[in-house]
Amino acid sequence: MKKDIHPDYKVTKVTCACGAEFETRSTEDEIKLDVCSACHPFFTGQQKFINRGGRVEKFKNKYNLD
Repeated sequence: MKKDIHPDYKVTKVTCACGAEFETRSTEDEIKLDVCSACHPFFTGQQKFINRGGRVEKFKNKYNLD
């Protein structure tokens, strides 16, 4: 590797909008996130599953055909 061309790789503080903080390594001094693994619905288990029927099912339900 060439000398004096690579940026400094240092410990970085990461802050999420939910208030969670952790440290990692990066070339940045500080990283701010909107969503992290502590507040993302997929990781917290609060993900909403919407079961939307197709057009045929909606038609059958509307006219009580089935």
